Amino acid sequence: MSRRQAHPTSVITLNTRDGATAQNHVYPLRTPVLGLAFGLVQVQITTSSPARVTVADVEFARQLAAQTHDFARAVERAYRRGVAA
Repeated sequence: MSRRQAHPTSVITLNTRDGATAQNHVYPLRTPVLGLAFGLVQVQITTSSPARVTVADVEFARQLAAQTHDFARAVERAYRRGVAA
């Protein structure tokens, strides 16, 4: 994917700590919702429409999964190396 990237106008940093969660919610009559909770801040990621899934939704979900996997591996490596916070 070689889309032209726009520069972000704002960045929100949500730090993980005890109690941070990620949960996939599957519903019988609508598309799934990925919930991320960071203390009192919650983020929900869902498809472009609650009634249908597009090719772009599938591509984003795959990209999210791949990048999340890479993030988990990098965190595991840092933990093994003893990187202190």
